[in-house]
Amino acid sequence: QVQLKESGGGLVQAGASVRLSCTASGRTFSTYAMAWFRQAPGKEREFVAAIRWIGGSTYYADSVKGRFTISRDNAKNTVYLQMNSLKPEDTAVYYCAATYSYKVVTVMAGYDYWGQGTQVTVSS
Repeated sequence: QVQLKESGGGLVQAGASVRLSCTASGRTFSTYAMAWFRQAPGKEREFVAAIRWIGGSTYYADSVKGRFTISRDNAKNTVYLQMNSLKPEDTAVYYCAATYSYKVVTVMAGYDYWGQGTQVTVSS
């Protein structure tokens, strides 16, 4: 089994920056990709950003391009999400995900393991 744990969420003002972290533990033999998704109350979970573990190719939702940056530390099995210029519409529970097989990395179905989420609230 693989366990994912997110950290770094909280309450911030619009325009602020926050960095989320997610560390994978357990049977992390060879990570293919890790990603961030988010879900606002009453809405579906949506893709935010993903990164391929080998090579580091990145993918972003249009809504966060230019503001968010995903990165990873292979040795630590950790993925980060640097969020700048936060807006109230970024308010959501942010979930970390990981996959250990070759799948499409921009959709929920591409991931095998999920964290419990961390709340990010952006006030105006």
